[in-house]
Amino acid sequence: MRYMMFVATDPDAEPYDPDADNVEEWVDKHEASGKRVMGDRLRPVEDATTVRRREGKVVVTDGPFAESREWIAGFDILDCADLDEAIAIAAEHPMARFGRLELRPFWPDEEPGETTR
Repeated sequence: MRYMMFVATDPDAEPYDPDADNVEEWVDKHEASGKRVMGDRLRPVEDATTVRRREGKVVVTDGPFAESREWIAGFDILDCADLDEAIAIAAEHPMARFGRLELRPFWPDEEPGETTR
């Protein structure tokens, strides 16, 4: 099963420690195992654009829609046997200590005749 892992800041977490928080080691390990499909850093929240449609009109605003001290700094797509494996891999990521990681399973394709709701 594939999981999207959002890598987010957390102002209440432990401070970043460059000696202990080597994300390149995590990336190399999980790319070599085939569990990390892809991932990348994201530009800061100040560079975000929010798009909504209201009453038939497209509304575009700079930045995120909601004010927050936390923001998504990057993402990784994991291909794991189950949620337990995804959690174990996420727990090894440096941001698990000084940020936060959110795992969401991809919505599987529907089988013929099935509905999602």
